Amino acid sequence: MKKFPAIAYRLPLGLFILCNVFVSNSAAQAPTGESDRKPVIVELFTSEGCSTCPPADELLQKLEAQQPVAGAEVIALEEHVDYWNHDGWNDPYSSPDWTERQTVYRTIFNQTEYTPQMIVDGQSQLVGSNGREALSEIEKAAHRVQTTVAINSEKADTHGSQRFTVSVGKLAGNTAGDVAEIWLAVTEDGLQSSVNRGENAGHVLHHTATLRSLHKIGTADVNAASVSFKGDSRVKFESRWKPENLHVVVFVQEKKSRKILGSASAKSSQ
Repeated sequence: MKKFPAIAYRLPLGLFILCNVFVSNSAAQAPTGESDRKPVIVELFTSEGCSTCPPADELLQKLEAQQPVAGAEVIALEEHVDYWNHDGWNDPYSSPDWTERQTVYRTIFNQTEYTPQMIVDGQSQLVGSNGREALSEIEKAAHRVQTTVAINSEKADTHGSQRFTVSVGKLAGNTAGDVAEIWLAVTEDGLQSSVNRGENAGHVLHHTATLRSLHKIGTADVNAASVSFKGDSRVKFESRWKPENLHVVVFVQEKKSRKILGSASAKSSQ
């Protein structure tokens, strides 16, 4: 359906490059402490119905697990679109909301939707299986000025809800005249599917940081001298989600430019 025709022959080279770059970067990043890393949101628009998506899913898993870029903390968001739900297979993690989010990016980057598509901090896009370009864009993002974001959480209640307090510092790197929105996402690791129809029939697909929910919780004050936003948000976790695999991600994103100015991630304490 909506595919990027050049992906198929790029995959082997991209994965070969990725393996070599990960090895060379692992030694280079050793002296870098966790506190020195700047969070970078890496979104992957993918689908279980797309035959070229599994290598991109694997790349996202490696980026999150191995953290191969010195100075960057990769915060992954795996967003399953619904326009591949045909040929007898409906992606159980797909949502029209994630398709709509990709459509908004389409207007920014002036191109049609395709999968797999990776977007780094809302500012650059690439074929989602291109390891070399992914590392390059993440490194660039880590060197940009960032807005400070902090998350504090209370213990989850007996009803599966948890309150989070979000604090955003003075806006940095923002665009004059734009609106900086605060978004809260819930992701789940460890999901998988045994696909029996469609382009990936016969394969078991593994996922990381699969987007479960995404809500806007406020707007930053562009004129604030120190704290541009502070507020509480109660998150309801569905019973089918595994608490030990859940993360809460907060990011500040401009409404028009779609630039992500800052972000933070916290593990659910359910």
